Amino acid sequence: MHKLGIDIQTRIGKIKYKSHHGSPYDRGRADSYYRRGFNPHYYTGDTYSSTRIEKGKMNDHQIAAYEAGYYDNETEGNYKEY
Repeated sequence: MHKLGIDIQTRIGKIKYKSHHGSPYDRGRADSYYRRGFNPHYYTGDTYSSTRIEKGKMNDHQIAAYEAGYYDNETEGNYKEY
């Protein structure tokens, strides 16, 4: 039996991501909510008051967490109304 890739596991709900403020999952949801576009990143602590880590310094799991947060919110259709 082979192991499913992170992207497939995520889509079928086998991986749970930390969703604390500033995490990759949190930032993905926020970018979708504010319609800022897909741009993987996260913060080492609280958003805007800690170091921002860009995609080039993220590992595959962190990028997958950002993507999961972004697409979870896209699926829900939960967007900021201006």
